[in-house]
Amino acid sequence: MPRNNREQSADADSPGASAPDAAGPARGNVLDRGVRLLRAFRPAEEALRLTELSRRTGLPKATVHRLAEQLVELGLLQRAPAGFGLGIGLFELGELVPVKLRLREAALPFMQDLYEATHETIHLGVRDGLDVIYADKIRGHAGIDTPSRVGGRLPLTCTGVGKVLLAWCGQDLIDEVLAQPLPRLTAHSITDPGRLADELAQIRYSGVGYDRQEAAPGLSCVASPVLVHGQIVAALSISVPAHQLPPARLAPAVRTAGLALSRVLSRAGPPVLRPAGPPASARRG
Repeated sequence: MPRNNREQSADADSPGASAPDAAGPARGNVLDRGVRLLRAFRPAEEALRLTELSRRTGLPKATVHRLAEQLVELGLLQRAPAGFGLGIGLFELGELVPVKLRLREAALPFMQDLYEATHETIHLGVRDGLDVIYADKIRGHAGIDTPSRVGGRLPLTCTGVGKVLLAWCGQDLIDEVLAQPLPRLTAHSITDPGRLADELAQIRYSGVGYDRQEAAPGLSCVASPVLVHGQIVAALSISVPAHQLPPARLAPAVRTAGLALSRVLSRAGPPVLRPAGPPASARRG
């Protein structure tokens, strides 16, 4: 079916910057700067001028120009009339990420089934630090605006998929999240640690979690975990206009899809994906 409609260090070019060890820090600094340059781009931005890249990265224009030209040679950036844009090489690398090769391909039939049964927006999300990253999305017929995009991220505590991911990530991470100020995206976002702790316990008991206009006004969702050998690797959700249909009526469908996908992935071998990256305290995207 058609699927419609994501600390600044001293710079070597700066006057007085010491020459780092060629075998170690220099290489790390170049890599760090290159990644900062790539991460300066935002959704729907086809190109950025050197001045804007310099402003966003905090790097001198001469450094930005040199790095950009090197990234063009590698296929990670491309020249554009308005400056530089992301290159096709990044797309090719992205297609090799396990979340695409195994998880998304395994999840797609179940996402399509949910879409055909509901004609609502379907999400597949994975955890990265304290955020959910949307690995895939099928847009529903209702056409309601959602804050999600494939490759985009939102706080775990403000989304149905995020709360489900958090509920199965272990008590250490939950305690860390509850010890910090909770983000607020709407007036309905949960900012009370005790209330969130109770909701996470209910999610583990029932096997489903809800977002009641906590990520965007007028939008609710119901989500269910994808577990492989008892480990949380992803979550599926159905998003609906808050006034249109109580998300609890969709809970059996999304829970069934989550269980079915869990069985498929468990038979396929070891977990396809582990919760990402450094300790959650080191990340806040």
